[in-house]
Amino acid sequence: MSTRTAQHTYTIKEAAALTGLPASTLRYYESIGVIAPVSRGASSRHRVYDEEDLDQVMWVACLAATGMSIGDMKKYVANGQLGPSAAREQIELLTGQQQRLALEADHVALRQRYVALKIDFWNATDAGDEARAELLADKARKLADDLKRAGKP
Repeated sequence: MSTRTAQHTYTIKEAAALTGLPASTLRYYESIGVIAPVSRGASSRHRVYDEEDLDQVMWVACLAATGMSIGDMKKYVANGQLGPSAAREQIELLTGQQQRLALEADHVALRQRYVALKIDFWNATDAGDEARAELLADKARKLADDLKRAGKP
């Protein structure tokens, strides 16, 4: 005799609240194949998420939070169905995302340095230290050139 535990189900509103993704995003991800089709209620035809659906949506939400492209998320999800045979491609997808995030972090650090220099400049100006303000203005101009070259991440 086997015992079956009833699995809890969730509405799209509940799934959105639990995953942090808006309902519109859940519907969109399903429509383009980022997440597997979600079962529908027998009478209402509304989406009914189970624990397995929520697990998948949660790790897709985590990938989205890293800024991963939709195309890469689709590949990652599809590869996940293949198991160990897709390990190499999963590593490549995640390594590419890691490199993009590192570049983005470098750009943010550059912008932070620029803002810190400008704060120092205005503190020196406020204190009447013209020599320091001029030195900081020169540094800020050089850093502004670096910002222009770096472009937007």
